Amino acid sequence: MKIVTRRAVMQGLATVSATNASAQRPAYDVAVIGAGVFGAWTTHHLRRAGKRVLLIDSYGPASSRASSGGESRVIRCAYGADEIYSRFAHQSLTQWKDLARRVNTPLFQQVGVLHMGGRGDHSLKATAAVLSKLAIPHQILNQSELVKRFPQFSLTDTEQAIFEPESGALMARQSVRLLVQEMSQQGLEVILEPVQPPSAKSRLDAVKTASGRTISAGAFVFACGPWLPKVFPAELGNRIFPTRQEMYFFGAPAGDRRFTSPAMPCWIAPDNMYGIPDLENRGFKIADDDHGPPIDPDSADRLIPKENLAAMRKRLAARFPAMKHAPLLESRVCQYENSANGDFLLDKHPTMDNVWLAGGGSGHGFKHGPAVGEYLAARILGSQPPEPRFSFSSKGTVQKRSVY
Repeated sequence: MKIVTRRAVMQGLATVSATNASAQRPAYDVAVIGAGVFGAWTTHHLRRAGKRVLLIDSYGPASSRASSGGESRVIRCAYGADEIYSRFAHQSLTQWKDLARRVNTPLFQQVGVLHMGGRGDHSLKATAAVLSKLAIPHQILNQSELVKRFPQFSLTDTEQAIFEPESGALMARQSVRLLVQEMSQQGLEVILEPVQPPSAKSRLDAVKTASGRTISAGAFVFACGPWLPKVFPAELGNRIFPTRQEMYFFGAPAGDRRFTSPAMPCWIAPDNMYGIPDLENRGFKIADDDHGPPIDPDSADRLIPKENLAAMRKRLAARFPAMKHAPLLESRVCQYENSANGDFLLDKHPTMDNVWLAGGGSGHGFKHGPAVGEYLAARILGSQPPEPRFSFSSKGTVQKRSVY
């Protein structure tokens, strides 16, 4: 006869209890859906905090359909009186430089950023005050100084400008791809597969991929960019507005170095045009920051209509007379995913208490990726108080942009 002691019984109960606890434990602490700049940097900061994280994306990190795709983005700290974004940008710049050092790739191009102010524009004064408060290097230039320093510009609509010598351009797609690659080499699991929209009422236990795989996690971050209204149509269908944005790369005259660094900085003009100097010999980039028409990121063709190209050529020639006959080398169509006023959405889902929403980049969000990831990771971990401007409750349903 086998004798079972009380000690053995207790040990057996403890084993069963541990097994049950293990079975109930989610496979991951956090599952991040979306491998764009917000999702990738949130994953990075959660992993630095020791969390088990899974990263999921339908098309891959910073794909051409995503808002984080494309060659380059401006990183600047000037935001008028919006100090929170100046702080985020400055904080992010340090982390972008750190990433570039770690992966030994020139992801940040310190070409400077020129902010041109039109007549009666009072935002430059507010910008200078914030930059001074945060000890961010900048120079205030009057029109005569601008004409002498940047003779390639037509400045008839510009009275003065602010130049940020330590800002510049980020190599966008390459930066996100290398960040995800770095984490993958350190053990991050990445799944390239669509996720079915969740339908939980209060708490989300798991998501299912298109192939039927069930993924459980303690928390979920949906950083889906222009897909957010599709994933959460009831909550975000009328709060996040994906728009079509066109980018043009023109070829400067042979031997003319005025459109490359150091002669040409990144620039933002009073008419909402902006540009990036020729990087990696791809061409002089120019685009309109005004919101374009609605776009479906899954089905939209990325072709530039001839009439749009003709209109951009006129604006290019008006701003840069030497580029009047410049050939188009390349064009791209991407998308902004705008909130009503341009503030980010970085908050809990209104009913699913372990689901977090990260979006509303609104055309200016890429540069802030590292700070956004740090902020959202801290919110998830309970160490960061909420910023009201990033809350779900503050997101309107009528577009009235106020953040540039």
